[in-house]
Amino acid sequence: MYWFYAIYLFTASKNGVSAKEIERQLGVTYKCAWRMLKHIRILMGSQQVNMFEESSIVECDETFVGGKNINRHKDKKVEKSQGRSFKDKTPVFGMFERKSKQVKAFVVPDTKGKTLKPIIYSQIETGANVYTDEWIAYRGIDKYYNHQFVDHSKGQYADGDNSTNRIENVWSCFKRTIKGSYIKVSRKYLQLYVDESVFRFNNRNKPIFYELVNLLGLEPNQELCRTQTL
Repeated sequence: MYWFYAIYLFTASKNGVSAKEIERQLGVTYKCAWRMLKHIRILMGSQQVNMFEESSIVECDETFVGGKNINRHKDKKVEKSQGRSFKDKTPVFGMFERKSKQVKAFVVPDTKGKTLKPIIYSQIETGANVYTDEWIAYRGIDKYYNHQFVDHSKGQYADGDNSTNRIENVWSCFKRTIKGSYIKVSRKYLQLYVDESVFRFNNRNKPIFYELVNLLGLEPNQELCRTQTL
């Protein structure tokens, strides 16, 4: 029953629960608690979101996770790490579909066109409406999509329906969860935390405890044993 209790605690809070809290509540070791949460996040990441259709309206944007250099102690500052530098930050690319209000997000090695475009092409059907900012990586996608962009460098954040405000709201919620509940996340496991945030957002109007249990193919009153989860 530890697994059901861990899932309940994890889903009862909209901003997640740290492994230390699971350790205290369940009376297990920290390593065990962290491993349990790891597998719960893997389960969250297994929920599939269908490819965005031709009639979709999709906002695409990137964000960087890793904190601001200006807030670091002088002994820990990283030179030339502001803006789009990857020295101390990890880029994450995301898409928000306005009609279904569903999100997809991926940790990426960089934000170059050769990295982002294949993701866009594999997740959005040709002919869809795609809104982005002015970042150079998006140039050329108008061959396959109805592409419009807002120029943030000129202080433009919306032009009629053209904006990336919704996906930026997703980033805001994600970063508040990291800052408030987890404090710091390593690059190695960042995708798991991204998957958690995406799952919570996509199921925000559902009882996510039951959504997780359903992903396991179990009924909530069945005993969840360790071997079934792993």
